[in-house]
Amino acid sequence: MNYASYIDHTLLKADASDEAIDCLCEEAKQYHFASVCVNPCYVARCYENLKGTDVKVCTVIGFPLGANTSRLKENEAKEAVFDGAEEVDMVINISRLKAHDDIYVRDEIARLRKGLRKDVILKVIIETCLLTDEEKVRACLLAKEAGADFVKTSTGFSTGGATKEDIALMRKTVGPDMGVKASGGIRTKEAFLEMIEAGASRIGTSSGVKIIEELNK
Repeated sequence: MNYASYIDHTLLKADASDEAIDCLCEEAKQYHFASVCVNPCYVARCYENLKGTDVKVCTVIGFPLGANTSRLKENEAKEAVFDGAEEVDMVINISRLKAHDDIYVRDEIARLRKGLRKDVILKVIIETCLLTDEEKVRACLLAKEAGADFVKTSTGFSTGGATKEDIALMRKTVGPDMGVKASGGIRTKEAFLEMIEAGASRIGTSSGVKIIEELNK
């Protein structure tokens, strides 16, 4: 199994330096990770670093709270794609989901999907640590109905990250064909393998190099 192809090599810290971003890209090229995942301001830099390679540029939208307006998220996503992003991970409006305003949540995801090229992968971050199981199921079904390519557990900036139980629930909810991304707190090969076994098809982690080197021992 090509474990490296599961990894979105991630650096989303507010104080990330240009040098750290460049290093992220070099590591992603060396290990052939699926993508680098960075804040929107670094998309263009990563695009230049990764041009001509098999590594995609992924960015985050409405991050980390999901509380921006739908129009702002849509424009943020379009600008990121213009700068070279091929994958966008958007945070849902968590308060609207918890208020049972499912139409708002679904339509916001659909608005981003409609505004992006068909080849751009759209992942929907539902922030599982803030949701009940019923809310997790609703969020996943709304993302699927709206045409998203993936559902994703976490931003990594809230009260918790991915768990194998949440991944299993998300996989059961969306079925075998939609992507499920585990992110937040995945730092060891044991956690990495646990998420894949539970049904994850992509892993967001800042520990990708460490994990792959552990797996290759």
